[in-house]
Amino acid sequence: MTMKVNKFSSHAKHKQQNTSTHHRLTNRHKKCKLKKISLLNACPGPAKLEQHLTEKEKPRLKRLKKSYAKPVTVNPENSFSEEVKDKAASGCFTRVHTNGDTELEGSSNSEDSQEWNAYANSVLQNGTESLTSPDTDQVDKDGLQYHAQLDHTQNRAVLVMQQDQTLCFRGKCLLTCLYGSVEVLGFTIEEGQQPYQLFSPPSHCPLTITALGNNSSSNKNKKEGRLEAKAIVRKYLSLEPCKRLINEVDSNSCVMLLEPLDTPLTRLLTSFTELKEIFGINLLELRSQAAIHNPALSVVGVKALRQPCAQGLVMSHTYNEALDRLLSAWAGEFDRCPIILVCGAKNCGKSTFNRHLINSLLNQTASVEYLECDLGQTEFTPAGCLSLNTVTEPLLGPPFTHLRDPDHMVYYGQAECQTDIDRYLESLKSLWRHCSGESPVVINTMGWIKGHGLKILIDLIRLLSVTHVVQLTCKDMPQCQLFTPDFLKTTHGWQTHPPTPSTLTEAPASHLAVRSYVFLNIISEFEGAGKSGEMRFQRSNELRDLSLLAYFSKMQSPEPGPMRPLHCFIPYQVPHSSVAIGVVHCEVSPNHILYTVNASLVGLCCLSEKVAGTGGPVVLSQTPICQCVGLGVIRGVDMARGLYFLVTPVSPSVLKHVNCLLVGQITLPIEQLTMQYGAEAELPYVTSDYSFEVMGAGKIHIHKGLLRRCFIK
Repeated sequence: MTMKVNKFSSHAKHKQQNTSTHHRLTNRHKKCKLKKISLLNACPGPAKLEQHLTEKEKPRLKRLKKSYAKPVTVNPENSFSEEVKDKAASGCFTRVHTNGDTELEGSSNSEDSQEWNAYANSVLQNGTESLTSPDTDQVDKDGLQYHAQLDHTQNRAVLVMQQDQTLCFRGKCLLTCLYGSVEVLGFTIEEGQQPYQLFSPPSHCPLTITALGNNSSSNKNKKEGRLEAKAIVRKYLSLEPCKRLINEVDSNSCVMLLEPLDTPLTRLLTSFTELKEIFGINLLELRSQAAIHNPALSVVGVKALRQPCAQGLVMSHTYNEALDRLLSAWAGEFDRCPIILVCGAKNCGKSTFNRHLINSLLNQTASVEYLECDLGQTEFTPAGCLSLNTVTEPLLGPPFTHLRDPDHMVYYGQAECQTDIDRYLESLKSLWRHCSGESPVVINTMGWIKGHGLKILIDLIRLLSVTHVVQLTCKDMPQCQLFTPDFLKTTHGWQTHPPTPSTLTEAPASHLAVRSYVFLNIISEFEGAGKSGEMRFQRSNELRDLSLLAYFSKMQSPEPGPMRPLHCFIPYQVPHSSVAIGVVHCEVSPNHILYTVNASLVGLCCLSEKVAGTGGPVVLSQTPICQCVGLGVIRGVDMARGLYFLVTPVSPSVLKHVNCLLVGQITLPIEQLTMQYGAEAELPYVTSDYSFEVMGAGKIHIHKGLLRRCFIK
């Protein structure tokens, strides 16, 4: 695709002008020669897709209840003959993946915007394909072929995949397995089950759908299975699309129903300009033209990828071995429920492994308990929270797509714990007391494995009585200390110490006996292992903002419509005397406490003792360790009436038990403050009249790279 600049032509009368005028025209003529600018050679910058196409109003989606949807009426006079399936039409490719990061090359925004716009119009078409039935059986240049047909009446697609065929994709959709079974990130979806939401944004590795075939038709011959599968296809497609798809169905085929996914979360995220492409493809995939043109899949929000970007999840030999050992431990290898602690350095794949492990366990058990010890990259809550969760549904997307209310939660208020390690460990102890021990337990830890972080991990292994320690390492990174049982016998933790012969008889609380556990070492081999994400939506601060935006999306209406900013919600009025307030990450003078609370994110906590003030605000002298039921925003403070104005998605029935507000270091995403549509005059809490030259006006920068004196030569 090229952009042309028209060439100027001189009129005949200009030839009669003087020589200087002719010289100027000649120079102008040379400057305006025909130019061709190739978008493929342009150096892209941060991706910002311009939205030029109108958005169609999507119908409200309803979850299916283990039954087929209402069939589409088909002309009974038309019948379909049984034909032999052409097996050469289906293509398979290996399922591997780089669940790591790639580096971003900087360039101008305009060229990148043109590249995104050209791609959207020529390939994806933003879901505005013509209503004529698309020919989705066209073989891709790499030999990939996905047999999918679109039902225009219901705005959904039927996808047929052969056994062991895979589909690696970006985007989001609602998947229902109609015939056979498929696997997504370790979880098996079978026919008759409820629909599942799939999220594959560029912030994480793309999801891969693997067709497992039809395992339930053991009592049926191939002909009966083929007839049953074809009957299901007829129920969901009209005559013409059905004709094109029916001959691709076999007894071992998997038939899936894909529907567009439209939720308050997806609508809120895509309403922000910077997050328009949160469910699109990343810059590397765009530049390599990795998206496969399939109109039926594109309409429902699925963008199939080709190699080398279609690599799914990279599972090394040690990865598979560790996963098999953990699954066999739950199957009966141990006499008690396994308690699995997963540790490792940053960006080595801990969170992805945890999701894969939980999904695999849910194939065998009804629930898995999950103890969150990572303050910065939490799985089910916004950052700064320690929680204990009971997981009963598969995790088929990144953390911000499956936030939920935990069973028990403590608000720590920071993304790191080095300022108060004792409060961090005591908070985890209070959560561990609520663990039932009737289900397998997965413990997620921080990526801090050196210095005090190493001592914290040693304490967790001893205090939580783990049965398995899974440590992820990167082969290209410096060798880290392995947390083997022999290492813990001689190493001191932050609060615990190894037992000695003189202390074994006394057995104090600080000298815990190291119970035997199984140590499993996984060597991460995906591309970018151990390196921080450099592309959009991959940085840790961006992921924390996405979790907060997803948390407050619960306040949006489930019906399609415009998104409401925070200032449009009616706040709760909370008297000063009924709640205690405190700042957890620093010391604040009581005279300035209300300035700190205003327009801040607060943890809604429940103290065991009753709070009773005498008119003014009740200020805590120390930070308590107590139950937290959610987060909220102090929209304003009314000193005359002694009220806090609180905005929160927590229900009133739970909110009535809150008597403590804790302010932490976690702040609101900048998008929630700058994108407040409908505000008159100036935006609330946003000002340009601010000087960073004033002492204390800027952010405190902590220099973590300074060497200690003993290490300086």
